[in-house]
Amino acid sequence: MSPHDIDALLAMAQPAGQQPGPFIQFLPLILILGIFYVIIWLPMKRRQNKIREFQAALKVGEKIVTTSGIYGSITKLHDKSVQVQIADRVRIEIARSAIGGYQGQDPVVQDGSGS
Repeated sequence: MSPHDIDALLAMAQPAGQQPGPFIQFLPLILILGIFYVIIWLPMKRRQNKIREFQAALKVGEKIVTTSGIYGSITKLHDKSVQVQIADRVRIEIARSAIGGYQGQDPVVQDGSGS
């Protein structure tokens, strides 16, 4: 069936002289955007909120693992960074976004997708 045949069939299905309304013309685009929102954007936003809440709730003394795999214990908290003790008398300063989760638990931040 050629595109000309499809146009002819659509023309026969409509009363003479009437075009589909503007809402009907944009309905496929609206449906695609709605599906995109529900399947991709909404879960991504929820995951980012979960990561943000986790990183804001960090406390001194918690045992953490960074997104690069360094294990340590939090010794100081700053607005955007954290001091972590990784061995006796060895402390490093890292960004809060580099903390992937708690030791012994599933990581909160997956594959370096920190906020």
